[in-house]
Amino acid sequence: MLKAIYKFASLFPRAWNKFIATPMKKKMMASCGKDVSFGRGFDVSGWENVSVGNDVSIGERCMFLTTRAKIIVGDHVMFAPQVSVVTGNHITDIPGRYMTNFTDSDKRPEDDQDVIFEGDNWIGANSTILKGVTIGYGAVVAAGAVVSKSVPPFSYVGGIPAKVIKMRFDEETVKELLAKKNNY
Repeated sequence: MLKAIYKFASLFPRAWNKFIATPMKKKMMASCGKDVSFGRGFDVSGWENVSVGNDVSIGERCMFLTTRAKIIVGDHVMFAPQVSVVTGNHITDIPGRYMTNFTDSDKRPEDDQDVIFEGDNWIGANSTILKGVTIGYGAVVAAGAVVSKSVPPFSYVGGIPAKVIKMRFDEETVKELLAKKNNY
C-alpha cells in the first residue's frame, strides 16, 4: 500500500520535469540536440553558454556552472546523478583584496575556460569536472573523481585528482575507433 501511494505521489514531480521543466531548459541553452533528457534538479548557471548534442542523458541534481566559458557536450554522453561541471575559478592571488570583492568582470581569461565532452562518454556519480578540461571521445570518468586535466580518448579515469586508471581498448583498437568514430 505504501509503495503504491509513493509511486502515485512521485508522478507529479516527474511529470513537471518531463513536460514543463525539460522543454524550458532545452530552449534556454545555446543549442540542444535530439533525445536529450534531464533528471530532476538539474540546474545551470549560464544556460546560454551550454550546448548539448544528441542522445544525452543528464542525471538528477547535476550542476553546470558557467558565466563566460562554454560547456560543450557531444553526442551519446551519460551523466550520472550529482555531477558538477565548473568552467571558472575565483581570483585568489591578489594581495590586499578580499576574494568576495571580486566580480565576474574582474576575471582574467585564465580564470574561465571551456569544458568539452567529445562524445560517447560516461561521467560517474558525484564527479566534478573543472575548467579547461576536455573529456576525450569514449572516455569514462569514475564516480567521485575530480577531473582537473584533460582526459585521453577511450580511457578510464578516477581519483582526486583524476588519473588514467586504464584504457578501454588496446592502442590499435583506439586508433581504429577514432578513425571511424563518426561512422558508428
